Amino acid sequence: MAQEIEIADLDLRYEGYRMKNPAQERKMLVSIVERGIEEPLQGVDLEDERVLLNGFKRYRCARKLGLGLVPYTSLGSDEATGIVAVLRGSSEKGLCILEEARFIDELAQSQRMCTAEISETLSRSKSWVAMRLGLIREMSTVVRTKILAGAFPVYSYMYTLRPFMRMAGVSSQDLETFICAVSGKKLSIRELDQLANGYFRGPDWFRQEVDSGNLTLVLDRIREVPQQADSCSGFEGVALREMATLAKYMRRVIGKSQDRRLCAPTRAFRAQASLLLAGILSRTSTFQQTLRELHDRVGQA
Repeated sequence: MAQEIEIADLDLRYEGYRMKNPAQERKMLVSIVERGIEEPLQGVDLEDERVLLNGFKRYRCARKLGLGLVPYTSLGSDEATGIVAVLRGSSEKGLCILEEARFIDELAQSQRMCTAEISETLSRSKSWVAMRLGLIREMSTVVRTKILAGAFPVYSYMYTLRPFMRMAGVSSQDLETFICAVSGKKLSIRELDQLANGYFRGPDWFRQEVDSGNLTLVLDRIREVPQQADSCSGFEGVALREMATLAKYMRRVIGKSQDRRLCAPTRAFRAQASLLLAGILSRTSTFQQTLRELHDRVGQA
């Protein structure tokens, strides 16, 4: 049963667990002006405070409009019960995967619930719970804050940036640096994808320009490159694919070479690696010179 409560009575400790979306909030503000708050805010009633769990956009709109009273529904008398209620209705409440992960991590950390307990309580599989715990725990505090604040799209993190974590030489710190460089710039998903691919797969100058904030420059350079595959001859297409493969494996070899697991290599590895490395190093000068000459012929893109 909804009731009218003083907006000042609400505790906002979980506001940082929910995604901000300024565009949605602006539309909601107009709707509230015209029709009022139609759906009650939700939280839990502790001994001497009400803790808000769902309805933060409505809360912020109400504050902007100077409303003193808001409709409110209690989800229980303790935080765990309320969080479970929010998660059980996550599809109706429109929680994204990161919001789910943040709340599940709260159940695991503060409420001391194990994966099996959370799984059973939510009627979800253990893998569903474990995937969300893994997602939130691989993020740094900075990255999590940027995404939840709406400065960087969760879609781009999930489907563009996370796969780069499987590349040797790309660390969580690299992802954090990239996200900080491009957050809040109102870039499209496509532009973020292009920047990420250039940042993690492209030349050093590209990364340096992104880190320096020269995003317009690098995006203009990308647009200058023809996108149609049929604009190259068959031989040129093969050469480009081989260059891309070479760049990928160069990063992998660099990453593995610096891995502590090769600090004390086995005898078999030493024998085979010694022969391979001797052959590679003997061609290094010729290889570098050939690439420089090709780079001079094609010009700097």
